[in-house]
Amino acid sequence: RMSRHAKKLKDHDINPCVAETDATTKCMSDNNYNKDMCTDYFLKYKNCRTFWHEIMMQRKRNGVKPEMPTAEERKKILESMG
Repeated sequence: RMSRHAKKLKDHDINPCVAETDATTKCMSDNNYNKDMCTDYFLKYKNCRTFWHEIMMQRKRNGVKPEMPTAEERKKILESMG
């Protein structure tokens, strides 16, 4: 059974970076946990987290709920950016 924390990490409405998390984990597994082989994946994950954290803080400042956009909202935000 998955822990509550693990479930949150896999919930697309809570974690906007599920794909990046999974890709990083797969890369680490495929490369015998050699971090140097997965630098690009770590960078993509970090960029994802930074981007959505900024969006979340902006929404918080503006009093928008929920602070983290749902998966559907995030898709629209990304599409509007090209």
